[in-house]
Amino acid sequence: MSVILEVKSLSKKFKDFDAVKNLSFTVNQGDVYGFLGQNGAGKSTTIRMLLKLIKPTAGEIIFSGKNIQQDNDILRQTGAIIEKPDLYKFLSAYDNLAIFAKMSGVKVTRSLVMDQLKMVGLADRSGSKVKTFSQGMKQRLGIAVALVHSPKLIILDEPVNGLDPQGI
Repeated sequence: MSVILEVKSLSKKFKDFDAVKNLSFTVNQGDVYGFLGQNGAGKSTTIRMLLKLIKPTAGEIIFSGKNIQQDNDILRQTGAIIEKPDLYKFLSAYDNLAIFAKMSGVKVTRSLVMDQLKMVGLADRSGSKVKTFSQGMKQRLGIAVALVHSPKLIILDEPVNGLDPQGI
């Protein structure tokens, strides 16, 4: 299997606090990994570094053979949800997904959007405004957004927040 993500000696320090200290791991294509740990253990901080939302204090992140600090392409090849999805609440589920697909460089078609909505169980609510959705429905729409551009890497931070057993 080919390596898709390699994290080498990654650290993040906030003033005198070590949020992440000397973390290393490798993810092969097709693998599924999960970060488990107590609140404050550095899981979300690590994910934010992987997505270039915050800069590591030390270490490096290699995605598809490239250091992400020198290459912005990781964001085009990654699907992500961090804690809860940010969506346009006054737009429909369909319009939200179409906008995010277009921003990801995907050729937007009705069948693509509806297939994604069907996959997450929201096809019947495609025309409903997101402001009418429960937290679980917003989470499922966020998952559709993360997957709509067929990313090489999917990063989900607490992806089952607000989901019922069927949604999980």
